[in-house]
Amino acid sequence: MKPYNVLAAVFIMILTASCAHEYHVSPEGDDQNRGSSGSPFRTISKAAEVARPGDQVTVHEGIYRERVNPLFGGTSDTKRIVYQAADGEQVEIKGSEVVSGWESLGGGVWKVILPNSLFGDHNPFETNIAGDWLVDGGWNHTGEVYLNGKSLYETETVEGVMDPVANERALDPDAALYTWYAECDDEQTTLWANFHSSDPNIELVEVHVRESCFYPDAPGRNYITVDGFHMSQAATQWAPPSAEQVGIIGTHWSKGW
Repeated sequence: MKPYNVLAAVFIMILTASCAHEYHVSPEGDDQNRGSSGSPFRTISKAAEVARPGDQVTVHEGIYRERVNPLFGGTSDTKRIVYQAADGEQVEIKGSEVVSGWESLGGGVWKVILPNSLFGDHNPFETNIAGDWLVDGGWNHTGEVYLNGKSLYETETVEGVMDPVANERALDPDAALYTWYAECDDEQTTLWANFHSSDPNIELVEVHVRESCFYPDAPGRNYITVDGFHMSQAATQWAPPSAEQVGIIGTHWSKGW
């Protein structure tokens, strides 16, 4: 290779490296910011709109209630898009939202009415768990209710909330006395839950809202690294071994993750 060709190649490598960005996300940020360390974005989703091959997205401590849809992927193992929790910081992505405004019906039973707009175009409380090779269940829904981080047990009828019975098939039969039931119409979703001695307007109550926490809406978003996050409370669907599992995190048939 001629000397000027070597110099040109080195220049291109330096220029390419210098074009890579590191974006920052923080609960104290704003999506109108520049995404720098001193002017971070508020949501990971905003960073996912602008990150290009070679870029890094560093997310700072906090809870992010969103579904991250990376619009771009990397081009190779050396030109990845990296999403990473800041070193030593606890970063959570949740598929749930906090729900308050519960009405007491007595006996530890509470009710809340939620607008279907909370769920967007997918309401997990009217979505049954279904699919090939599903052996048990079928009446259950992908929705879930949590009390201080612990999931409750869905019942087939509201009577199962009013007068719950221990589930001997459960790992903790007594925990199965904490139950919930849902009914949906075109405009709203009504939840009944038995919290026993807990007040859901004081304690932390969360419900499933999103199907996943980190999932691209199309294939071909390749060479992405996701590192250091804790993800939970997404309304994931059953999938047989022959199909893709759209889990809390998924690739949508992309490669190089």
